Amino acid sequence: MKAKIAGQTLELVEGNIVDQRVDAVVNAANSRLEGGGGVDGAIHRGGGPAIMEETDRLYPDGCPTGSAVISGAGRLPAKHVIHAVGPVWSGGKSGEPELLAGAHRRSLELAVEHGCRSVAFPAISTGVYGYPLELAADVALRTVIAFLKENSRPELVRFVLFGRPAYEAFAAKLEELK
Repeated sequence: MKAKIAGQTLELVEGNIVDQRVDAVVNAANSRLEGGGGVDGAIHRGGGPAIMEETDRLYPDGCPTGSAVISGAGRLPAKHVIHAVGPVWSGGKSGEPELLAGAHRRSLELAVEHGCRSVAFPAISTGVYGYPLELAADVALRTVIAFLKENSRPELVRFVLFGRPAYEAFAAKLEELK
């Protein structure tokens, strides 16, 4: 599914983020940037130890929730990995929407600052962090649409959604927001 926003392309696909041939892939990282399971584990396995070595060197204190940092992509087909730290869901009363929006916005800012014309996002915080898919889709898509309208960059923002339920939640929300 595709939509044009301020002349740029917002795309939804079902698949594996490590296979994406884009300038930057976004990692659903933890605040310690230690690697982990899900998207984080897949990116570190696919990219190899160079990613962890670089994040350890550049960001010894990690990254706060609601923000993001950037590294090289190791053996991945992308040029960069943007490590975005989304919130753990605790009912929505602890600033989760603002933190999730912040992680998306900072990821896009880093992509633009590093000359990335294309960026691929996973469904940040929806795995072990427990953020409900429909609510995460709303925050993620609204944030990306607002950023594209304000900045007209990057040229392509792709959400790479793992599994049919994630794709359907994001597709329904994008259809509503178009």
